[in-house]
Amino acid sequence: MNLRIYVCHTYYHVYVTFLKELALPAESRGHADLVLSKMSNDFGSLRERVESTGLFGRVIEFDEKREDFFPELAVFRKDTGSFMGNFRNRIRFTKRYAELEAPYIPVDFREYRDVYVYCDSDPIGYYLNRNKIRYHAVEDGLNCLKNFDAARYDNRGHFKLKAFMSMYLNLIFVQNGYGKYCIDMEVNDISAIRYPCPRYVEQSRKALSDRLTQEDKELILKAFIRDKDSLERRIEECSGDGRILILTEPLCTPEIRERIFRDVIAMYEPEGAIFIKPHPRDGLDYRRLFPEYPQFDAEVPMELLGFFPGLRFKKAVGVLTEMSGISFADETVRLGPDFMDAYEEPLIHRQNEQI
Repeated sequence: MNLRIYVCHTYYHVYVTFLKELALPAESRGHADLVLSKMSNDFGSLRERVESTGLFGRVIEFDEKREDFFPELAVFRKDTGSFMGNFRNRIRFTKRYAELEAPYIPVDFREYRDVYVYCDSDPIGYYLNRNKIRYHAVEDGLNCLKNFDAARYDNRGHFKLKAFMSMYLNLIFVQNGYGKYCIDMEVNDISAIRYPCPRYVEQSRKALSDRLTQEDKELILKAFIRDKDSLERRIEECSGDGRILILTEPLCTPEIRERIFRDVIAMYEPEGAIFIKPHPRDGLDYRRLFPEYPQFDAEVPMELLGFFPGLRFKKAVGVLTEMSGISFADETVRLGPDFMDAYEEPLIHRQNEQI
């Protein structure tokens, strides 16, 4: 039996997987496989770069399919007008979605002792539970349940009943620790989460990153940095006082998103020179729209900027990004929901308040 396999949907997931594997004794490394789901991200040449590190046995691409890829599922999403009718449809949806996803599954997960899945709300979660394959869920983003408890938000109304039907009967599927075959749900900070789940286990991302040796950091940089010389030139440009880093996010529509970040830049440009770090899933062309500002590669997880001792910002600014993982700025600013109220309907970005 193979030892471990990780299913990743984002660059951040791959970064955390590196942290987890590098925390193991040297003799235990190299015995895990890595799956890159192409559903949410274009990973480009990441597969080849990860393979070149030798930290994983295999790096496998996964052509995971969203539910709208299967038109026959749409009928199960229609409102029947009754709770029981909708519930029956959800049971059918859960079963059929797993069946339709099966041909696209790239490996036999039963061959692994430990299966780790980031964001099990994606189709892989339906597949694993329907096929009775036990797995460990891992938090999608840093402290993401603090700001958006997706399991409770997506299942507002009769949550306890729905959780029971998922966790014990496996008739429907509820993500983030409530699937019947979910062993546990790894989170960064349990104390930050308002609603408890008996399967939450805490693994501090900072504790993992603090363990890294310089050799470990070089290994991670080898995987994530396509052009290290170009990145180092950007870092040289950042030297000096008064630099402001703006972190973009895939918010709203592209048109509104452009307005958001023009406004953010206008707010902070009087304080210092602006640098932009696009989010990996933000498809807005910042190099075309904001050519006057130096920019980092979107594919580089922002945490990696902390690997360069000479890189320091006066301030790092995000809108809804969790900022606690940033170690390379004297001050961090999360503008938060109140800022976003001016750009979209407030309930859209205040999910936890609706639970």
